[in-house]
Amino acid sequence: MSFLENLKELFGTESLYEVLCLEKSASDSEVKRAYRKLSLKVHPDRAEEKDRPTATKKFQCLSKIYTVLSDKEKRALYDESGEIDDEVVQQERDWDAYWRLLFKKITLEDIKEFEEKYKGSDEEVNDLKSAYMDYEGDMDQIMENVLCSTAEDEDRFKDILGDLIKKKELPKYKNFASESKVKKRARKKKAEQEAAEAEEMAAELGLHDKSENGLHQLILKRQSDRASAMDDMLAGLEAKYRKPKATKKHKSTEKSKK
Repeated sequence: MSFLENLKELFGTESLYEVLCLEKSASDSEVKRAYRKLSLKVHPDRAEEKDRPTATKKFQCLSKIYTVLSDKEKRALYDESGEIDDEVVQQERDWDAYWRLLFKKITLEDIKEFEEKYKGSDEEVNDLKSAYMDYEGDMDQIMENVLCSTAEDEDRFKDILGDLIKKKELPKYKNFASESKVKKRARKKKAEQEAAEAEEMAAELGLHDKSENGLHQLILKRQSDRASAMDDMLAGLEAKYRKPKATKKHKSTEKSKK
């Protein structure tokens, strides 16, 4: 089976750009961000045991896509013909090592620094608006999908959304306007449980000692995608905001943005 046929089987398309949810005109930095975000999501270490073989295939395919789209000559040839020489992407390589070469691990200090800049920023508001629209005002989903969010942020988020609704910048969804007290209490209880679990795991892995290795272990251990608020924050932060490690081919760093 050819590489493009593999893509069709795993991602439902043979288009390199569609796999990364990009337009053909995407910039190099947009390609890198999209690759980093999706490859983190399907990384074998984040998959359950039964799903690991498929995740490995997807992860390897994404890395091969990046080898094509990050190379000007290979990308130009693909853009012109829509085809890829299988020899270009079938080379033997440790794709996990290749991924780690491009993107350095994040530390606890990175998370703290990002959170301080993110909360209250225009970017947080834009993410909040997107989550509100995507989930039609469902606060359960909104709280799970906005980076760095905790139970303490809920009232602040509601005030922001309420103001945007009054200004007619957002539609008024019933899920948001008429949420039951039972659902609110259940969300609060779940958040408290997750916070306690996260604190216990952080202590177990030595994160309070700012252990970078401990942070990496935590990311690997929390394999269910968005299984908790902490996992959501770590996964989103790595996917969107981690700075690339300098290499001969990638000497510049990009700004942390969507």
